[in-house]
Amino acid sequence: MTDWSRIEADDCAVPADRSLEELVRELSAALADPDPSVRDGAPYAVLSTWIERGVIPAPRRLALGDEMAARFLDPEIQARTFAPLVLDMLVEKGDFNSAWVAAFEQWYPAEQDLRGHDEKLGWLHAVAHGADLLDRFGRHPDVDPVRMLHLAAARLTAPTDHVLDQLEDDRLARAVARVLTRTDMSEHDATAWLDPIGARFGADRLSTPVPAHVTNCLRTLRLLYVLADRGVRPPGTDAAPEALHHAAAVKERVAAVLDRIVKR
Repeated sequence: MTDWSRIEADDCAVPADRSLEELVRELSAALADPDPSVRDGAPYAVLSTWIERGVIPAPRRLALGDEMAARFLDPEIQARTFAPLVLDMLVEKGDFNSAWVAAFEQWYPAEQDLRGHDEKLGWLHAVAHGADLLDRFGRHPDVDPVRMLHLAAARLTAPTDHVLDQLEDDRLARAVARVLTRTDMSEHDATAWLDPIGARFGADRLSTPVPAHVTNCLRTLRLLYVLADRGVRPPGTDAAPEALHHAAAVKERVAAVLDRIVKR
């Protein structure tokens, strides 16, 4: 078994006595491991570094992306929810395959296990990890941003009994806000994705306690309103907030949708 902690400590240098292909296969398997110390520890750091530095050649990175896209159908929750993290690394590096977008689009709103953290499996973060990839795809020049906005709406309107925790709703709101910074969308494009949300929840007679999926939607849209008003920063930075394109129209539509939901 490879000592990934040792490799990480050695500035992620590739061991001379191992083939890179063998190591990448092992890393791919580690990112689906049910042991969080394996999945979310040194193997994650090493893989991220090797992708960033171009240690893994482009053809192998594309094959790795195909493996992650197929993993959206994996029966194990931790395998499904760590796949978008690897795809995010690859797309950031410059790799892209439209089939990855299609696979993600099928998985994201359909995922039913929305736990942020599990005592045994560790971090799962289906919504948050998916939001990070939605952000990445939504700002990619080969992906229609409207497609990702409607995907966010599909995730928000998908029925669930789980109230999002571990800032999952915040991550989704920030991802949507980042997509909305694109300047190649019309005002209609930037706001029409909210119509299905208003139609879906505005038609419901809210009971008490409020259903989980309605709570999740309300919290996500409330933060989106703030971000439309103040701008959104790139993740993990103190950079100046970037303004959303058509911010005023987005605020107006979000406010109208929120009002339509809560007034019932």
